[in-house]
Formats: sequence, C-alpha cells, structure tokens
Amino acid sequence: MEQEESRPPAQDDATAKPWQQEVAAPLEIDCSAGGSIPCSQGAIRHDWQLAEVLELYRSSLPDLIWYAQQAHRRHFPADRVQLSTLLNIKRGGCPEDCGYCPQSARHDSSVHAEPLLPPEEVLAAARRAREAGATRFCMGAAWRELRDRDLPRLTDLVAEVRKLGLETCLTVGMLNEHQARELARAGLDYYNHNLDTSESFYPRIISTRSYEDRLRTLEAVRAAGIRVCCGGILGLGETLEDRAELLIRLASFDPHPESVPVNVLVRVAGTPLAEHEPPDPFDVVRTIAVARVMMPASVLRLSAGRGQMSDELQALCFLAGANSVFYGEELLTTPNPDTEADRRLFARLGIRAENRG
Repeated sequence: MEQEESRPPAQDDATAKPWQQEVAAPLEIDCSAGGSIPCSQGAIRHDWQLAEVLELYRSSLPDLIWYAQQAHRRHFPADRVQLSTLLNIKRGGCPEDCGYCPQSARHDSSVHAEPLLPPEEVLAAARRAREAGATRFCMGAAWRELRDRDLPRLTDLVAEVRKLGLETCLTVGMLNEHQARELARAGLDYYNHNLDTSESFYPRIISTRSYEDRLRTLEAVRAAGIRVCCGGILGLGETLEDRAELLIRLASFDPHPESVPVNVLVRVAGTPLAEHEPPDPFDVVRTIAVARVMMPASVLRLSAGRGQMSDELQALCFLAGANSVFYGEELLTTPNPDTEADRRLFARLGIRAENRG
C-alpha cells in the first residue's frame, strides 16, 4: 500500500511488521526556497543548500529523527557504537587563542604546560583502552602545528599503537604535505582537525589560525590517503545559520569526512567563553540528526560535553544518528562519563559496542 513519505510505515501493511518496513521512495521536505526537495535517505550528496538545511533543522523533531534514522540504517547497524579513547599526550602551553580551550597559554586556566608523554606511558594507556573495549585510540597534543623534529616520535607511536590492533587517530595541529605522507606511511588511520564553526563566525572565536589554514591541513591529510576526522563545537554563541553553514562545508568535502565529532562547549573558568549559555539540548539532538541526513555514511562521534549530558539526552543523540563516543574519564582536560556509567547506559538502551574487525 502507498504510504506517506515523511512518516513511519502504516500499521496495516500485510507483508511485514510496521517497524520492519523501509520507505521505498525518497523522503521529502517542503523547502521554502524551492518547493519539495528530496531528503536523501542515505544518498551521498555534496550540494546541500542553506535553505534546505535550515528547513531540515526546523522540521518537527519526530520527523527529523525519522529522516535521520532512515539515513543511518542505510549505512550502520542502529544498535552499535564505536568506543574511542582520546589521550592527551602533550598538555597545555598552546600559543593559539581559541576562546573555548583551557590549553591555550593565553588563558588563565588551571591547565599548565607539560612535556610530551614518554612512549611507554602512551602505549600503556592504549593497552588499557583496548582492554576496556575501545577499538580506536586517538592521541592529541596542544601544539599549533607539528614540528619536523617531533615527527619521528609520532610516527613511532602510531606504528606501535597499530600493532595493538587499534584504529589510530592523531590531532596535533596543522600539518604540511610531507608530514601527512610520513604519518600515512606509519599507518595512521585518521587525522582530526576540526573546523569548529562556520567560516563567517570563526574569527569571533579564534584569531591566531585562519579558516584557510585549517582547510589546507585537511587537504594535506586527504592527499596523503589518511581518513579525515573533522567536526565542530556547539555553544560558542553561533546561530542556527552558522551550524547549517558548518555542516554544508563538511558535506561539501568529497568524500565526506569519515568521522565527524560533535562537541558541546565545556565552559572552563579562565577561558573567554566560560560564561556562555549552553545550547538547548534539543538543538544538540537536531544538529546530530541533520548531520546524519547530510553525511549518512560518516561516523558521528559524541565528543566533548558528553559528561554534562543526562542519560536521556545521550539516548536521543543515539536515536538521532550518533554512533560513537569517547570512552574514558577525561577528554583532553575536561570530564567524561566513566566507563561503568557508559556500560550501564548501553545496557539500558540495548546498544552494543562495535568489535574491532
């Protein structure tokens, strides 16, 4: 029987239970700029327009989550999440002025500069992460850019972590093409370099690194054959249009970033954004759902700020299409849910951790 394209399947279908059916035709939204525009349902697109993305954002929440679920299930099991662990291998002392970051040497936070961790400490942390169930291990350093003198230490770390059977990720600031190639040679799976927000809003958050600088690093990473991890932060004071523009930029990359972190600002005393109002929780859910529709095959990672989310909000984020979390009690310098709390939540929701395969 024919069914409404923007609603779940009708209850009286004779061939399958309603919750098992799939929608045969593309879902559609009524976009004020151009009438009815397909909502993709898992198709890969790079040509999203601002008007249609805003229309998606403004859909009723039940409809938006339905759109996101349709896209999500085309590419991923709906009950699986990837567990990723992030280790701060070089804390504090960064010369950048990112308004949200307590690791900036320009801000009066409680984070002080420390040297690069010894390799044995990094590898011990990677083993603990693997034993706790993580399949991905990301190493972060509070640097503006990677210096050539530090490159051999990082390539060695990447190679050793890969030997543990873990997916590897690195986030150490700007890279040039030579450095990206060397990291690829060492076996690096992902490089994280976030755009943070829209290009137009970006100068209000950071002045020491341009948007173009970030894009050049991403180009070097992609050219080297490393998968891209790139997302943004909610709660910086950005508008709905800024969020839409960021997602449009991410979805314009060909291919899409394989990993898209969704961060929520953690307000830290001593940083310029410490007094910012947090985003509405439903705006977080909406952003994840829109990101899932626009980048259906990307892993959406609930990242910074998860420690301040209720179990109920996290459940909605998973329903909207998030399918990875950072696992462990600290995320660089900010609190994260402990592993036991995560296990209890996953059990309550019937969510299973992805196995390394």
